[in-house]
This record gives sequence, C-alpha cells and structure tokens, in this order.
Amino acid sequence: MRTSGLLRTVRSPEFAGVTFHEVLAKSALSKVPAVSQMPFRWTVNPYRGCSHACYYCFARNTHEYLDLDAGHDFDSQVVVKVNADQVLRAELAKPSWTHEAVALGTNTDPYQRAEGRYQLMPGIISALADSGTPFSILTKGTLLRRDLPLLTQAAEKVDVGLGVSLAFADSPAGNELQQAVEPGTPSPRARLDLIRAIRAAGLPCGVMVAPVLPWLTDSLAHLERLLDNLVDAGATGVTVLPLHLRPGAREWYLGWLERDHPHLVEGYGRVYARGAYAHKGYRDWLWERVRPLIAERGLGGAAMHRPRVAGAHEGDQHVEGDYPRGAFSGVRADGAGAASLVADAGSETLF
Repeated sequence: MRTSGLLRTVRSPEFAGVTFHEVLAKSALSKVPAVSQMPFRWTVNPYRGCSHACYYCFARNTHEYLDLDAGHDFDSQVVVKVNADQVLRAELAKPSWTHEAVALGTNTDPYQRAEGRYQLMPGIISALADSGTPFSILTKGTLLRRDLPLLTQAAEKVDVGLGVSLAFADSPAGNELQQAVEPGTPSPRARLDLIRAIRAAGLPCGVMVAPVLPWLTDSLAHLERLLDNLVDAGATGVTVLPLHLRPGAREWYLGWLERDHPHLVEGYGRVYARGAYAHKGYRDWLWERVRPLIAERGLGGAAMHRPRVAGAHEGDQHVEGDYPRGAFSGVRADGAGAASLVADAGSETLF
C-alpha cells in the first residue's frame, strides 16, 4: 500500500477480514473541486475504504491511488486518519476559516464498523460545533445512534443536517437483496429504526433512496413499500436516484450481477451503454414512476439542488447533488432555510 504518514497496520479478531492502516493526516478538510455540482464546498472523510462492501460504491476506484484494488481491497483495507479530529479542530481555528458548511459521508461512510474502534466522530462533531461550522452527515451506519446526544447539543449551536441512505424495503425480498449487494451494512429495519431515533431526538432526517437498481429495486411494489417504510419512520424528505457505475464500481458491480443475476447483464449493457449514468430514457421513466409516490406521501421537494441545465424546471426530477429535506445543514425539516442555495460544482458524489 502506498500512503504517507503510515503509523502501523492493525488486524484484530474483532474485525475479522479487515485490516486497518493507521495514518497521521496532514489535513482533515478537503475542498470540493470547482467543477463539481455538489451543494457544499468542504468535506471531511476520516476513513478511506469501507467495510460496508457495497458492490456499487462510487469511491472504489480511489483505492487504486494507494496501489490497492477497487474490489476486495476497498472492502477490507481501511485507511484510518487517527488524528482527523485533532487536525480538523486546528484547521477550523484558523482566522482564514469562513465557517462554510462541511459535509461528511460524501466519500466513504464515517459510521462504518471502523468507527466503533477508533471513535473519531465525536471529536469531529465537537470540533465543528465548537467552531460555529454547520455540517451534515450522510450514512448507512446505525452507529450514529451513539452520537445522538452530541448531535443534539451541536444542533443548539449550528445547523446540523442528517441523512440516511436506504434503497431496500423492509421485506423478505428487500432484506435478501440488501445482504447480497451491500453485505456489510445494517439491515433495512435497523436503518429505519435509526431514522426513528434521529427524529425522536428532535433532529431532521432526510433519506437518499439510492441507488435504485434497474430491474431489482425499481418495481412499483418495492418503491411503494420502501416509501411507506420511510413515512412510518418519520423521514423529513426523500431523494430518489438511480444507480450510476463509475470505473471500479462498474466492474465490481457487473461482476456480481453476472454471478447472481446473469439474465440482467444484457439489459444493464443497454442502460449504461454511454458511461457511468443510466441513459436518459431510464432516468425519465424512473422519475415519472416515483414522483407521484413521493408527492402522495409528502416526502417531495429536495432541499438543496445542483444547478439545472438550461430549460429545466425546478422539481422536474431529482438529480445527483440533490439533498432531501433535513439532510443538509442550513435547511430546516420543513424545507426552509437554504432552499435556494447552490454551491459551485464538485466531483465528490454521494454514493
């Protein structure tokens, strides 16, 4: 593995199959490139690699920069920035820091299993809140429940947005598919309980229904059941996004598809023939399917939008870069606050 600041490599029976590479980071804040269309300019990612092992994870190819592969290594070789909280506090104390919103969970999940060992998030949350910096967290990890008292305190000082990623209904079929395609993540029911806990703590919680998998999770019955699950759990808003397959994730996901659902490979070849994103026909079809379902349940209206292309109308469809109500700092659960804010474009994406 090629990385700077390596302190030691750790293996533990408690985390069978996972190797941790502990490093000293020189910086914690990452600036989102100006070409991006994300509604934030700064991110913090205390971990690289992710034991959630989602076959579709867009960040897989970033492991290749470390001379590791985008497949099994990404799932099992986790880089831990053990001083991320301390370095972040120092960066936020600089006179040049302008207290722009910071997003966590835009690359790898800050509440993956490694967080149970290293406990970096409490220090990160405290550093952000103490400095007066608004922030948001997007996660699949139910370990966030541990930090709800701290997040509640932080929300008294700064705007806090919380988002949960969940694309599978709480049903036998949904659970089976979830375990197959993202085997290291908590179950749909556990994530629904997380949403309930967040809302019971008085905090907002938007949900990213993403990625929707063509022919696997895009049926009307599945989407209706999932959205009903989210209404029951108290989600403040929903954004629905189809699967996209960047290099690294594309090969890993399509390899899984060929093993588990070989009859779908040809169809995926058509839908993703032009690159990472599903072709426009599929995106339009999916949006027409989910738009009335979202509206009927009062879950619509993304709180944060990326810039639309010329001629597009607000609310036409959710796109990469949209955040549901409650998931982004500066946006209240009713959608007010920063609804009109659009940041410069950025290459970091949400999944």
